Amino acid sequence: QLSDQQKVSESPLSQFRGVYLPPALHPLNKTLVKGGKWKDVDRTQEKRRSFLHDFCKKYNSKKKLQTHLVHLVSRIYVEDRHKVLYCEVPKAGCSNWKRVLMVLNGLAGSAQNISHDDVHYGKHLRKLDSYDLKGIYTRLNMYTKTIFVRDPMERLVSAFRDKFEHPNSYYHPVFGKAIIKKYRHNANEEALKTGSGVKFKEFIQYLLDSHRPVGMDIHWEQVSKLCYPCLINYDFIGKFETLEEDANYFLQLVGAPAELKFPKFKDRHSSDERTSAEVVRQYLKELSKEERQLTYDFYYLDYLMFNYTSP
Repeated sequence: QLSDQQKVSESPLSQFRGVYLPPALHPLNKTLVKGGKWKDVDRTQEKRRSFLHDFCKKYNSKKKLQTHLVHLVSRIYVEDRHKVLYCEVPKAGCSNWKRVLMVLNGLAGSAQNISHDDVHYGKHLRKLDSYDLKGIYTRLNMYTKTIFVRDPMERLVSAFRDKFEHPNSYYHPVFGKAIIKKYRHNANEEALKTGSGVKFKEFIQYLLDSHRPVGMDIHWEQVSKLCYPCLINYDFIGKFETLEEDANYFLQLVGAPAELKFPKFKDRHSSDERTSAEVVRQYLKELSKEERQLTYDFYYLDYLMFNYTSP
């Protein structure tokens, strides 16, 4: 059933490597959408889809990513009942998306009552890389694939605030200690011991360092490397900036129960001000002009693919 380009050659290893899923732009199935109120959202959606498609056509003609299919789909969550694939982009509404997937899957009656720990550590949802090759290919070809993205600088600052400005039993000892040790001159013993109090400038030094003292993390990894939008043909591109209307339109498209609406609540640190363009500006002031430029360069592909304005 696969197109020639998607068929993998005979060598046993090649079935995982050099996979190229051509960015064909399939029309969205809108037969389940009720009422005329979605016209504007739909128009925006079509613009985003064709923009990404055109970008990928140009970009992909120059290179073919040599990577493993299983790695390509490792961030994608599967909801079999409504035939949905959702690629998780942290700090772009992913906790509430996982709640919605649990409700769609019949694992919970309402998104409101699912705790943060249940969402992130409950192992209730399957990822696409847990299926065999046939299962992966079938779902990639038959299911509605969605990705929700966010302005790269906002996403970055949001991740920093969440992981380093609040007590955290993983990010402080693992990332914080290594960052303070390498980038803070004359660090005191307490900071070196706990890893707490990382400054934004130190975090950016770590991010831009080709010899990072500790590896990358999904919360600030580029979307281009989390979800491979030019190799996997996403049918629906949502944005954090228009999260609720995009998400609720998507739920219509896949035939979700009428009473299921995308949750409005902020998952954690709910008393904190949301990371907005103004909040980002305050953080970027701590960086030199060169650091700001290099940070933009780091997320350059994400800016281009999703048509975000450079800061």
